[in-house]
Amino acid sequence: MRQHRIGNRLFMALVFLFLYAPILLLVVFSFNAGGSNVVWEGFSLRWYQELFQDRRMMEAVYTTLLVSVLATLISTVAGTFASVGLYGMKKRWREPILSVNNIPIMNADIVTGVALCIFFVAVIGGWNDFVTFLEENFRRTLPRLEMGFGTLLLAHLSFDIPYVILNVLPKLRQMDSSLIDAAQDLGCTWMGAFWKVIVPEIKPGIVSGALIAFTMSIDDFVISYFTAGSASTLSIEIYGMVRRRVSPELNAVSTLLFVVVLILLVIINVREARQEKALRRSTAQK
Repeated sequence: MRQHRIGNRLFMALVFLFLYAPILLLVVFSFNAGGSNVVWEGFSLRWYQELFQDRRMMEAVYTTLLVSVLATLISTVAGTFASVGLYGMKKRWREPILSVNNIPIMNADIVTGVALCIFFVAVIGGWNDFVTFLEENFRRTLPRLEMGFGTLLLAHLSFDIPYVILNVLPKLRQMDSSLIDAAQDLGCTWMGAFWKVIVPEIKPGIVSGALIAFTMSIDDFVISYFTAGSASTLSIEIYGMVRRRVSPELNAVSTLLFVVVLILLVIINVREARQEKALRRSTAQK
């Protein structure tokens, strides 16, 4: 048994080494004074300084954060209300809609990205043709559309909202539905019951859904690549830099991304641990 346990631990250590050794190497060489990813030439913050002085990279960071924050806020609100609507539906209608909701999650990113790209091109092309028709025949001008920040945001919403629904809906199912009826019997309107009863009950699901939506949005590349148009996110900018040359700035950017995602994962795990601990306490008191 002892040899078996040692073998399991050794195998687990090798697996984690295989998974995280490249990331550890990347983090270490992001502080390298030289431009090599193989030879250590001393500790330095040179590449972080050059990263923050790179205007194009900073614009990509700004666009990425703005899209991620807006997509998180909109998808959290839309996904929460959609979950409440699904919760109130009959099962024969709810199950097919949930199956449709799972398609963006299960579908390959390349398929979703190409489909959205074709859709946006068709819609924008039709609108611009309509504008041309108005200008030629009625001398009226309307703004023309192009793929950019707007299409990028809509694309992120298309895969963020399903994740929010999957996190909020189970919390609604765990909630005692009689609480809503009791609140309305005591004089609350539906919106009053929603804010005072439903939201506090499903708050952990809302927060978890928002964190996952933000993580998925800031980490996305494939769908963003096909729908960004004139906009440029951090992942697209990194892809372009890799195609030209492997700059040590990539180590610094990747390290910062890794730290952000790691912090979000820690927050999610800590919240889940606290929720489980609180649930155990309430169960023990009963």
